[in-house]
Amino acid sequence: MRWAFWVLLATCIAGRANAASLTKIAEDFGPNPRNVGFYIYVPDKLARNPPILVNPHWCHGDAQACYGGSQYASMASEYGFIVIYPDSPNNADKCWDVSSNATLTHDAGGDSLGIVSMVRWTLAKYNGDPKRVFVTGVSSGAMMTSTLIGAYPDVFAAGSAFAGVPFGCFAGDGYGVWSDACATGEISHTPAEWAAWVASAFPDYNGWRPKMQIFHGTLDETLDFKNFEEEVKEWSAVLGYSPTPTNTTFDTPLSNWTRYTYGHSDWFQAYSAGGVSHNIQNQEAVVMSWFDLACDSEDCFKWGAGGP
Repeated sequence: MRWAFWVLLATCIAGRANAASLTKIAEDFGPNPRNVGFYIYVPDKLARNPPILVNPHWCHGDAQACYGGSQYASMASEYGFIVIYPDSPNNADKCWDVSSNATLTHDAGGDSLGIVSMVRWTLAKYNGDPKRVFVTGVSSGAMMTSTLIGAYPDVFAAGSAFAGVPFGCFAGDGYGVWSDACATGEISHTPAEWAAWVASAFPDYNGWRPKMQIFHGTLDETLDFKNFEEEVKEWSAVLGYSPTPTNTTFDTPLSNWTRYTYGHSDWFQAYSAGGVSHNIQNQEAVVMSWFDLACDSEDCFKWGAGGP
């Protein structure tokens, strides 16, 4: 399987030293109402029209920790894509704004607009491929992943969220709202109600929808596993699928992890990690394969190609 190849590759290049380094962008890069920090990793050798991967950090983390805590920079050096590491302006706990109406609305403000401005700046500066922009994160980074996929379907081709919650689940009055009701799994909606949340983020948009991948530990003590079930309802409805999986694969990519595939076109995948807490293990190999980031041909997965 493709992810098995990526596991081997990740092991081989994890320790590879790179001359390129994480760099903070201090210049004006576009609308950034919340003053989100902008860090970027540009490998020494870029692909022609390089893809862009956005990797928002977790609560109590930062851009530097996210850069050092995964293999994406090494993989970027191998394949020539660019990685953006946003840094939350919330100094209290470094969680992302996934609650304000601004961040949950297309081009309206909040942390999400600052991150999208980073993408737009990077595309222009490095002649990036606007159809190959992706986002992945863990915990609060997963929540921001869902926020960006929901509010900016015209920018991102796909997302991969580890231990997150549905788009809009933390919605509240402010930029740093923590929703105990959502975190403990008390918020539940019908698939149609969840889909309406996503539609309200960009009311005039009727175009192509990004594909989505989620992961969640069954013993998550911070964001209850019930959120996994709600995410399944949300994204399957957004994509026009039944919340009943069309295919189930056991023990992948690890023992006691199960992959559920929805619809006929492999556009939505959900992994339940049996016995795993909120401290879920990042699966860079699976994510890289999902985004098709090793591809250097005309047939790479990209925005607008295929669909549910």
